[in-house]
Amino acid sequence: MTVRSDTNPDYAATLALDALTFVLNEPLRADRFIGMTGLTPDNLRERLKDPSTLAAILAFLEAYEPDLIACAESTGHTPEALVAARRTLEQAA
Repeated sequence: MTVRSDTNPDYAATLALDALTFVLNEPLRADRFIGMTGLTPDNLRERLKDPSTLAAILAFLEAYEPDLIACAESTGHTPEALVAARRTLEQAA
């Protein structure tokens, strides 16, 4: 597992994109994400470089701890690194 807490914006964005892959690989989770964020697949693609969109991906996982932990295990990042990445992205927005 990657234990890195010195999240710079580029690294934080990488973690968020890893998390998005995790979210979208499970249809029920993907539907819940789309429903909760109000994003559509098209505008999600358009906003993938937007720090606030990337932060929303991580915040979605934080809202349900089992998803956050499953994402961490799946992506090889710690839950703490994912939370730190969200904070970094929110500050960059």
